[in-house]
Amino acid sequence: MPTVVLMDVSLSMTRPVSLDGSEEFQRKNLAVHGLNMLFEHMASNYRLEFTALMAFSSLWELLVPFTRDYNALQEALSNLEDYDKTCVESALHGVNNVVQQEWGNACPCQVVLVTDGSLGIGKGSLRHSLQTLKQRGDDKKFPLPFPFPTKLFVMCIANAEELQMTDGMDNLEELLRLSGGDGQIFTMEGPLCMKSVQAMFGRLIDHAYSPFHAVLHCGNLSSDVQVFPRPEPIIVDDEVDPMPRNVNTDLEIMGFIEIADIASPPVISRHLVLPIAVNKEVDEVGAGTAEELEEEPSSSQMAGKSPNFCVLLHGSLKVEGMVALVQLGPEWYGMLYSQADSKKKSNLMMSLFEPGSEPLPWLGKISHLGPISEAAENPYGEDDSKSPFPLQPPVKRSYAQNVTVWIKASGLQVNTRREQYKSRHQNLYLMVMHSVGQ
Repeated sequence: MPTVVLMDVSLSMTRPVSLDGSEEFQRKNLAVHGLNMLFEHMASNYRLEFTALMAFSSLWELLVPFTRDYNALQEALSNLEDYDKTCVESALHGVNNVVQQEWGNACPCQVVLVTDGSLGIGKGSLRHSLQTLKQRGDDKKFPLPFPFPTKLFVMCIANAEELQMTDGMDNLEELLRLSGGDGQIFTMEGPLCMKSVQAMFGRLIDHAYSPFHAVLHCGNLSSDVQVFPRPEPIIVDDEVDPMPRNVNTDLEIMGFIEIADIASPPVISRHLVLPIAVNKEVDEVGAGTAEELEEEPSSSQMAGKSPNFCVLLHGSLKVEGMVALVQLGPEWYGMLYSQADSKKKSNLMMSLFEPGSEPLPWLGKISHLGPISEAAENPYGEDDSKSPFPLQPPVKRSYAQNVTVWIKASGLQVNTRREQYKSRHQNLYLMVMHSVGQ
């Protein structure tokens, strides 16, 4: 999901921090160091992620629009200027505008707010904004919660003791609650130094930006893959004690089915499936010297020459026009398929179904599906002229037709016009009978 980095450039971020008696750094320098660490990680592991950089004080400014160029983001960080007081509410309005213009209301977004915990004074401060929440008209609403799904992460260039001396932590926790509570506040542990800020941003990376690696199995074949973006835990509402369900790191392909039979099913989320090059010799022997690395081919070059099941699967699904049903966990399924970005480029995608044994009613229970070879006769016919799907419902409902069909746009228009025609003639008949009666 896209990320917006919101950098505090108010005067309080210029407060000096002494690092072990050496030269003095500003809190802004610590924040820039942590963000550079985050961008370097994303450039290596989240290259497909779109990230925007905004700066704010009493006003906000979009420094870098959504991009995958992390060099541009790091360059913008090195050219930050200092401004006046902090106004978080104005910055959140800016995030709302930027995200909705680029992605609309349906796309989930992560917001990383980097500040020192000094949240302004007087009118425009976060304290004043939260105290006046119930005294506002519709034209001056607080920007939280955002109209799009959001995860808010607050990175404080301060330790917890410093924030607890004021009401800074209480205000940040209230801000997190207003955003939906799906996020976290990170503070520095120990003295304010480069090591502490690295540890804090490392916790953010582990929590929100760690890549999801899995092993894709199909019989005796397997392949190490990365699923992007990382699948989120799912909570089933109709369970007695709902527990979050996570996608297994072992993905088992159960079988293959034609695209026409699976049609266009409802899904929770869609993800790219990318093969991972695993070079076991390098892991066992070590990195080696610089001269050895220059002489030996790189791991990516070796991976391009070695066979990979993920690449084979992608090409097969694309040529045969089929999808692979994959098991994500206990009674949880998804599908792998080839999706074309253009005439020449396509990607292996994975869509997650709703948890359950029967996520697609027209296929029945997934566990009841089996190979064609075990059927008494070919369910598709000798010349593939028929299909066993959709399955007939076990109980015929009063409003159901003989067969289950999808309503097409043309058929819907014909039925609508027929009903309108009947309604007009019925009204005309009533008017004639009324006039005759008079």
